[in-house]
Amino acid sequence: MMITQELVSEENFFPEDLTFPPSDLYSDEPPVETELHLEQIMLLIKCLKWLWKEKTDFYAAGNLSIYYSPNQKKTEKFRGPDFFVVLGTERKTRKSWVVWEENGKYPHVIVEILSPTTAKTDREAKKELYQETFRTPEYFWFDPYTLEFAGFNLNNGKYQPIEANEQGHLWSEQLGLYLGIYEGLLRYFTPEENLVPTPEETAELEVKRAEREAQRAERLAAKLRELNINPDTI
Repeated sequence: MMITQELVSEENFFPEDLTFPPSDLYSDEPPVETELHLEQIMLLIKCLKWLWKEKTDFYAAGNLSIYYSPNQKKTEKFRGPDFFVVLGTERKTRKSWVVWEENGKYPHVIVEILSPTTAKTDREAKKELYQETFRTPEYFWFDPYTLEFAGFNLNNGKYQPIEANEQGHLWSEQLGLYLGIYEGLLRYFTPEENLVPTPEETAELEVKRAEREAQRAERLAAKLRELNINPDTI
């Protein structure tokens, strides 16, 4: 017995009155190019979220698509910065950033991690997009291999270079932090030029602080014993 298969066109398969729920696509961005690029992106996300752990009005993400079609279609006009921050929004997990579902908000800060295959696009096409369409107030790029680092702020509709301070750090007015290179990676620094630590670095500092306190207490106890004073009775 021969079985025949009828080909059904998409037009015939979906009834005219069928309605679809709102699209909820995941990010369209490809995987990051190298392990170092991934480390850099995760470092920027992790440090900011740790520093702002009490804040609930921002969104920070990396390698995530931003959909900005004026026709509200996720099949057109999308771009995925390596790292971006949106201020004045709800802090929650998202699959992507959809401008028309976020009250028209675009990122306030964008950082692109340069590579040989993306550097030209990051310096030219993306810079123009973020300036002309996104109107993102601050745009930075960083190359973790050559350590090229630059930043721009939007002034009268055009990006102007941010001047580095004596340490080579660039001030982000939007974040209230400096960005600068530390041990080959882009890091945040406080207005007082203190390095913003990762959660792991914070834990390590706490352990070292506790060890110093214990050593200090032991030295004090030893001194008291030399004076025939029992430290346990004080």
